[in-house]
Amino acid sequence: MPDLGFTVTGVEPAAHGLTPLLHFKLKIDAAPSQDEDGGIAMIESVILQVQIQIQSHGRSYNRTEREKLVELFGTPERWGQTLRPMLWAHANTTVGRFSGSIETQLPVACTYDFNIAATKYFHALEEGEVPLLFLFSGTIFYASPGEGLQVQQISWEKECLWRMPALRWRELMEYHYPNSAWICLHQDVFERLCEFKRRSGCATWEQALDQLLLQKPEPAAL
Repeated sequence: MPDLGFTVTGVEPAAHGLTPLLHFKLKIDAAPSQDEDGGIAMIESVILQVQIQIQSHGRSYNRTEREKLVELFGTPERWGQTLRPMLWAHANTTVGRFSGSIETQLPVACTYDFNIAATKYFHALEEGEVPLLFLFSGTIFYASPGEGLQVQQISWEKECLWRMPALRWRELMEYHYPNSAWICLHQDVFERLCEFKRRSGCATWEQALDQLLLQKPEPAAL
């Protein structure tokens, strides 16, 4: 039976993606696996599923990054308990016929939704690398001489760690949403913001929000 090994070797943005999409470069190695007749198994195809986790405890953070990450992890003195792996994405791809090794791409869709924890995390980073853990699963279709087509599940223990430059995500978002950011509001809050924009005579949403931010906040109720 074939034994597959996985290695992430790089990442680049999709050349002409309509939405933010990263292509991770993935190398797959099939360890030699011989049948009773001495033939080497041929991988016909692989249906690959990948879970990607952010290993947030695997890097350091500067002062500005720590301040921005309070919403996710609390104050830094608590990070010994709160800095835990975080799910980023699920991805999948299909790999064609090969023997020995092959290089392929793993497409990962990215979102700019600030209700998503991973978006808040990436947005807070200014420098360094992000430790990513790739967890692999899926199905291998292979053939050995005289045995016909065989099916095997990828071992649940297959994984690899790779460090992605933190600026790669920010560059991707800047390309798709230059000098912009996206927030999602509940309908009632949006209607109140619309009403404020009309009453204040603001021409743009930025002007309306600027006016609101300049207003003196009401004291908290005791």
